[in-house]
Order: sequence, then C-alpha cells, then structure tokens
Amino acid sequence: MLDVATLKSHKILFLNTLAFTVCFAAWMFNGVLVTFLVDNQVFNWGPVQIGWLLGIPVLTGSIFRLPAGMLTDKFGGKPVYGTLLILCAIPMYLLSKADGFATFALCSFGFGMAGVSFSIGIAFTSVWYPRERQGTALGIFGAGNAGAALTTLFAPTMLNRLTNNGANMEGWRALPVYYALVLAAMGVLFLIFSENRKPASSGLSFAEMLTPLKHIRVWRFGLYYFLVFGCFVAFSQWLVPYFVNVYYLPLVTAGLFASMFSLPSGVIRALGGWMSDKFGGRQIMYWVLGFSVLISLMVIVPKMEIYSPGRGVMAKRAGVVREVTASSVVVEEVRAPSAVVGNVPYPLKAKPPVLENFDNRLLVLPGKQTWQEPVVAVGQKVKKKELLAKGVTRISFQANVWIFAVLVLLLGTIWGIGKAAVYRLIPDYFPEEVGVVGGMVGVLGGLGGFVCPIVFGYLLEWTGLWTSCWMFMFVLSVACLLSLHYAVKKMMMEKHPNDMRKLEN
Repeated sequence: MLDVATLKSHKILFLNTLAFTVCFAAWMFNGVLVTFLVDNQVFNWGPVQIGWLLGIPVLTGSIFRLPAGMLTDKFGGKPVYGTLLILCAIPMYLLSKADGFATFALCSFGFGMAGVSFSIGIAFTSVWYPRERQGTALGIFGAGNAGAALTTLFAPTMLNRLTNNGANMEGWRALPVYYALVLAAMGVLFLIFSENRKPASSGLSFAEMLTPLKHIRVWRFGLYYFLVFGCFVAFSQWLVPYFVNVYYLPLVTAGLFASMFSLPSGVIRALGGWMSDKFGGRQIMYWVLGFSVLISLMVIVPKMEIYSPGRGVMAKRAGVVREVTASSVVVEEVRAPSAVVGNVPYPLKAKPPVLENFDNRLLVLPGKQTWQEPVVAVGQKVKKKELLAKGVTRISFQANVWIFAVLVLLLGTIWGIGKAAVYRLIPDYFPEEVGVVGGMVGVLGGLGGFVCPIVFGYLLEWTGLWTSCWMFMFVLSVACLLSLHYAVKKMMMEKHPNDMRKLEN
C-alpha cells in the first residue's frame, strides 16, 4: 500500500468504482428480467425455479471471489479486472438467445462472474491508499453497489419499451445485448486508462496466500458479511416479486420501490467507510446488527385479516327462544315449570361493514371490528348460561406499503454502513492479505446472496407467508449480534481480565 494517497490513487478508485457499478448492475440483472418474464407468462416458472435463477448468478460471483482476490494480489488489478469485464459480456449476450430454464440458468452462471469484481476492486483499491484512509476509499468503491438500484430502477421501463408494453414480448431479448455491450466497453476502457499495482505479498505462492484463512476472525467477518451484503443482494432481487405479489404493484413501480432499498445502501457505503475510520469498525457493527434485529422484527408481521372468537351473549335464565334477528334474541324466560317471567330481549352487536378502501388508507396499527351472531333458533329451549350468540372479532393489518418501504429503506441503509464496517476491519488485521481475506469474506457474503433467494422460495412454499423471509432475517441478525458480542467479550477478557471480572460481579 502507498504511504500517501495521490492523484493516481483517486483515478484508479474512480475506475474501480465505475467498473464495479457496471458489474453489479449486470449481476442483479435476473431480479428484474425473471420477474418480468414470469409476470408476462413468457416462461412458466414457480417460486423455487425463480429462486434458483435469482441465486445462480450470485453463486458464481461468490465462489470465484477467493481465486479472483488471489489473482489480483498476484498479478494486479488491471489485467484481472479488464479481462473479467470482457468475459462476462459473452454469456450476457448469449442470454438473449435463451429459450428455457436450463439455457437461462447456464447463461446466468456465466454472467454471474461479474460478482467477483468486488474482491478484485477491494484488493486493487487497497494497494493505492494508506491504511488510515482505506476505510473511506473502500467505502467509496463499495458505493458501486448502487448498480443494483440502476437495474431495478431503469430495466423495468426499458423492458416495457422494448416489448411495446407487452405487444411484442420477444423484444425483451434486446436488453441482455445492451448490457453485454456496456460490459465489454467498460472492460476496454479499464485496460486503456488504469495502471497496474501489486501488494508486497504478490511474491508469495498461492498456498502461502491462503494462510490467513486459518483464523476464526476471517469466518466471523464472513458471517457478518453474509448478512449485510449477501442479504442485501438477495433482497435487491427478491423485493421486486415481493412488492408485485404482496402489494399488487405494477412491475415498474415495484422496481422503483426496490431501488429505494438498493440505491441508498450502495451510496451510504462511502459514509460507512468514513464512520468506520473515525469510530472503529467494531463499534459501527454493534449498531448495524442491533438495528437489523429491530427492523427485521418490525416487518415480520404480514398483511393479514384474522377472525377470532369474541365476547358472546349467554342466557341469564332458562327459557324458550321466541324471536331471532340480526340485532337481538328474545327469550321467554321461566323460573319454574309454571312461573313464566316474560319475554326478555338480548341485544346483539350488529356486524359492521367491511372496511372500505382499506388498502388506500395510511393505517399504522391493526384495526379491530367486533360483532355477535345468533347461534339459536326460534322455539329452541335454552338453559341458564347457554350461548345465545357467538362473538366474532376481525383483526385487519394493512402493513402499509409506504411504511414498509421506509423500513426497508432504513434496513438497506444500515446494511450499507455495515458492509463498509466489515471491510474496514480487514486491513487492520490482515494489511498485506486484503485480496485473499477480502475474497474469502466476499465468498461467504456472496453465498448469502445465492442461498437467501432459494431459502426465501422454500419458506414461501412451506409457510405461504411472504414475510417468512423477514423471520429468517431476524434469526440471522440475532445470531450475528450474539457472535460479535461473544467475540468482543472474549477479547476484553484477554486484555483486561480484572476489569471484566469486576463488571460481571
């Protein structure tokens, strides 16, 4: 790494970030395209197949991050990055020829290599900046995550135009061609204008480069990145079908809402890098994981309507039912076989009308409606305390789309800060192995982007609840927070055993 940042450092950072933005936009391509094709019945794919198609590019971009990071440490970022961009353009172009699940999945596996651009860019950026500025520099580079927002924001509109709003569905095949051209052009520009640089560890063998992976700390960083990056990647795609199915939004509107999640998360990463330089990556991660637990819990409750038994009406004395209406039950009561008391009316709470324009209102809390329905008939003999009318309670929760979108935006923003915080920790502990360690952490994080859409698909199949994905997020966030707290507590115990024993007592 350099002792001071130079103008050349900033130029490389700009090229890295631009290339990463292009790669990330391509990496997230299936989130919009697959939803569009299924929504328009071009392909008849179910939730599990959709989950696989969303996850396959992420799998490719994950499992090859470690070797990509090692190659960058060995040969420098210029040849590795430039070659990657040009190679990814080929399967992206071939996607325009796909005619079924198998060919679509194969092409997706190929252009998914764009995801390894992250480990290349991390390693190539870090060698151009001094350690005290790496958090900010890597945060700026990570803002290229906003490429996901560019796809979710613009791709739906482009698909509508290319297909003439559904009149010519084969027009969708032009969009992968456009993406392929952008990838190839970016690769050529990178090879022309960037300059190569390698870290001090470039002389090591590949086996020696893998030495840092024996540290448990690397795997903990990977767990945190599985959440803040992998789940970000998963939801960048999953939120499009989520908004379409849960809130019945058009694809273009759903893409706009999904971009509200992914765009701030990418842009805020630069701020997260600066905050991590100033306050420390570990402190920032505490806040990130805490808020992740809280917000995930808040969005677990689904849009729903629940019917439950309510307060009913019971006979005060024995008697015979003489009249039954929606508003009352009249009972001729007796105290003894020959002692008739008379007709006693039991008023009932009438059933209210169904809430009108329920989805168009801004309702924060669940709404409750109660009423009573007769369960007896005229002429029926009833005993004391026998049920005359059952109570019914209807609880409706709107899960308002705007409130949900704001919470999701906050979660994406918080995860964006967390992504920078995780990668700020790596140069502190592994200053000469950023490519290898960053690649391994990137692998684990990227696997989150692959695994989560598939898990979401199976959870949706098993539970029938779209919010089951947020239940999974809650459990994962709690696991990460407990892992971080345990590690910090163990570290403090090793450094300050007497002080920690006093606190425990």
